[in-house]
Amino acid sequence: MPEVKKRIYLCLAHMSGREQAFIQEAFDTNWVVPLGPNVNGFEEDLKQFVGGDREVVALSSGTAAVHLALIACGVHPGDEVMVQSFTFCASSHPVTYLGATPVFVDSEKESWNMDPALLEEAIKDRIAKTGKTPKAIIPVALYGMPYNIEEILKVAGRYGIPVIEDAAEGFGSRFDGKVLGTFGRYGVLSFNGNKMITTSGGGALVCPDADAKNEIMFYATQAREAYPYYQHERIGYNYRMSNICAGIGRGQMTIVDEHIAHHRHMFTLYKELLKDVDGITVHGNPSPSYDSNFWLNTVTVDPKLKVKGEENAYRNTIRGAVGGAAGVTHAADSTHTDCEPNTNIEALRIGLDALGIESRPLWKPMHRQPVYSSCPAYTNGVSESLFKVGLCLPSGPCVTDEDARYIVDSIKSLIIG
Repeated sequence: MPEVKKRIYLCLAHMSGREQAFIQEAFDTNWVVPLGPNVNGFEEDLKQFVGGDREVVALSSGTAAVHLALIACGVHPGDEVMVQSFTFCASSHPVTYLGATPVFVDSEKESWNMDPALLEEAIKDRIAKTGKTPKAIIPVALYGMPYNIEEILKVAGRYGIPVIEDAAEGFGSRFDGKVLGTFGRYGVLSFNGNKMITTSGGGALVCPDADAKNEIMFYATQAREAYPYYQHERIGYNYRMSNICAGIGRGQMTIVDEHIAHHRHMFTLYKELLKDVDGITVHGNPSPSYDSNFWLNTVTVDPKLKVKGEENAYRNTIRGAVGGAAGVTHAADSTHTDCEPNTNIEALRIGLDALGIESRPLWKPMHRQPVYSSCPAYTNGVSESLFKVGLCLPSGPCVTDEDARYIVDSIKSLIIG
């Protein structure tokens, strides 16, 4: 491929044009607030999508959904919550908001998600050490891949612990044909700008019934009591989704099946294009029970594989956000940490970036994050080993077949030998 005409981003949701009508309706009817017809309509669309008799509350973010689910499960200061270690920080940060402690559980090799056997070992040990049963379990659909929810629910049932499914990356993924987020007591969804569909920013909580939905909405709207003035007897939050964002979501729901089909197509294409590259493996469904949306397609790279520029990997400190990462970051004061990807992964990331392709390492396990260094962790080495050898490839709706071929050709061009 000649000179790169556009930057190929890791994952961005794609607008269809259908969203504009819902947004305009919100302005025309003056519903520019965190409630309204679009919010109600989006919740109904989501309810129909997840199926069953579940209810859905649209919220300002997936992180807010985790937070409210923990409150609904009775998490208080001093409690412990079992959290998958191999994940983004939004799975564990809300535990700390409540003064509770995340207890990190490592992954199984097959799905890369919470290891059910290790989970049970950890629960037994926490009960023995603290005399208390953990208040909740949070498995995560890493990069869209389902967790072994069948075994996790068996473990949870033996100890009477509610499961909060973090399906933020797994919108539309299924286990044994059933949509993620509908197995546990609560299910977390995310509609951030880089997710399967977007509301620009936003999330939702799948609830077991109407009573649970009403309680979540109570906390999401500042926990007001029924008086003619503002009476507060519990702490609430400003977590409701706006009618404007929900309008975007309603438009996105008309093309969600197309988005999921595209991401799955990208998996098939990457697997085919990389099948003859020794040392690179595309992560796929472990068995027919798993049906990932392949929100991000990921590969692992053999440590023995040599990549151009390895001698320069980690030479320069990072001064700001890498690639399309949003937000403000602190400049790094060192080129290394005590847990980082191998030099061939970093060299591959840098090489692809120079060719107009954004890629990123896998999530750094939470139990290796400095902020959680004092938290209990039950590990088996899986997440740390994957973090050292894994890379995320562009997968969003704007990534074309031609782009995928260019990405793979670029990877091949960076391999030595």
